[in-house]
Amino acid sequence: MPCSTVVFWVIAISPEPIEKSDAMNIRRPFFAAAVAAVVLVCGLAPALAQDRELGAGGVLLEGVAAVVDEGVVLKSELAERLELVMQGLNAQQAQLPPEQRRPLPPISVIEQQVLEQLIVREIQLQRAERVGITVSDDLLNEALSRIAQNLGYTLEELPAVLAAEGIDYTMYRDDSRRDLIIEQLEQRDVIRNISITPRELDQCLANADESASDAFDYNVSHILIGVPANATQQDIEAARRRIEEIHDRLEAGEDFARLAVATSDAQTALEGGSLGWRKGAQLPTVFADVVVRMKPGEFSEPIQSTGGFQIVRLNDMRGAERMMVDQLHVRHILARPNEILDDAAVRQKLLGIREQILGGDDFATVAEAVSEDPNSASEGGDLGWLSPGDTIPEFEQAIAALPLNELSMPIQTRSGWHLVEVLGRRSYDRTDEVKRQECARQIRAAKAEEERELWVRRLRDQAFVDIRR
Repeated sequence: MPCSTVVFWVIAISPEPIEKSDAMNIRRPFFAAAVAAVVLVCGLAPALAQDRELGAGGVLLEGVAAVVDEGVVLKSELAERLELVMQGLNAQQAQLPPEQRRPLPPISVIEQQVLEQLIVREIQLQRAERVGITVSDDLLNEALSRIAQNLGYTLEELPAVLAAEGIDYTMYRDDSRRDLIIEQLEQRDVIRNISITPRELDQCLANADESASDAFDYNVSHILIGVPANATQQDIEAARRRIEEIHDRLEAGEDFARLAVATSDAQTALEGGSLGWRKGAQLPTVFADVVVRMKPGEFSEPIQSTGGFQIVRLNDMRGAERMMVDQLHVRHILARPNEILDDAAVRQKLLGIREQILGGDDFATVAEAVSEDPNSASEGGDLGWLSPGDTIPEFEQAIAALPLNELSMPIQTRSGWHLVEVLGRRSYDRTDEVKRQECARQIRAAKAEEERELWVRRLRDQAFVDIRR
């Protein structure tokens, strides 16, 4: 079957607090932890006779590639994952101009990297089970719905779409559930323990004003030679010799991505060590200062970090832009249906209030007295300046067409009925505001990058692993 590529977006949902009033829940929740996964499909790996063995009573058992604490990694699982990885690496090679193509590392080296990733995944899933992490069908369906939406389909159509690519929907659901479980485990063990001090945030903002790093995005890759959590001086020196050897090979002209696949201990090894595009403040702190002084195409000297030794390469960089948004200054009065008043009665009630205001009553005074939005009533119904996406779609759509300083007819949304007045329109430069939000997010992401590598290494060091040959 010809190889095809399907790009999926898996969204792990975690609402974050919104600084402004939620305006009677008309504001849309923010969603975090967008996880992009590229699935390369060319059919399942063939069933290999040598990967199976007979158990007691002549029962056919799948061969075991590795025993991992209380679980196993099967040879068939390793073969299937290795096939997908090889297809992905070959596809990446095919997209390069002929003069940029380099021979792939030996398949035995790639197989070892794949097996190591499967071992770590098994360790993580076992830990998640021990601490009681589960993913409900509702959360899984929400994630799969977003996958389908990004592909231009509905959740109901997704099984047929996957089947056309040779993917079993039940197996895909199970894999997606495991991905979400690991995401929640990382949130529990790593992300939630990361804090940002006011001093760190202020320093990031000051650096952004003084340093050119914030004016650019950086596309970087890295090679990590890790050391155990309880490393001896002998372990450290052995890792130092390995990273120096890799650096010598890079200076001799070997391809960075190929060496990353063959040698790196980082979780990004099979992606050629790629960390993708990062803001300056989002770069791992261990090599952030180095990257901002590099030119595209350059790689660093070996850098020692808590987890081992690294070499970073700057692949590309690009300039940042100002963020301008169209905003509306809005105030409103909310009335909700209840056991006594249905929608028709509530609408009629607002029509009466509208006549009072048009007759001379002060909007703010009336809003404070009768509005059922507890967050804005005390402000005379004022919602402040709203940016696109701050409110639910039907409210945003309704107010977009309203003329300035004219009281609307009653507008219905999922939150109830509204009288709305648009007090102003402006094009607003949110760059500084977004910069502060981005600083916080990027500091957290940079810390998470380092903590995640250490966390994975600790889990791996503490686990019992018996690799079968």
